[in-house]
Amino acid sequence: MSQRRVAGLIPVDRMTLRYTHHRDPQEALRVRLRELAGSRVRYGYRRLTVLLKCEGWEVNAKRIYRLYVEEGLIVRTKKRKDRAQRQRVAQGSALRPNQKWSMDFVAQRLPDGRWITGADGGRPVHQGGCDVAGRQHVEL
Repeated sequence: MSQRRVAGLIPVDRMTLRYTHHRDPQEALRVRLRELAGSRVRYGYRRLTVLLKCEGWEVNAKRIYRLYVEEGLIVRTKKRKDRAQRQRVAQGSALRPNQKWSMDFVAQRLPDGRWITGADGGRPVHQGGCDVAGRQHVEL
């Protein structure tokens, strides 16, 4: 189908269909950006922009961001999980009363939807202590 016919079927000017952009591909800048991003993996596009400016490149952050995305260098950020800093050691069981105690913190939902947790403004809502071996419960 001819371009003239396509332009007649959809309300678009023919010159719009024929347009080809003439932007400089900036291959040298792309290569240098890939090298820097490979050697400094933790750097984002802003820090790489500063490095390129220090090397004498005439660039701004918007151009570097566009090239950074086009080259596939952008890394999806993941939220870091809270992990224990050291290995957990299994605690031994209580052999006699008053040797091991456990704490109980209770949270409660209010009628308006807010939560009151174990410590509300410095005052606990409900706390209890329990002797594991003796099964004794104490309200604090």
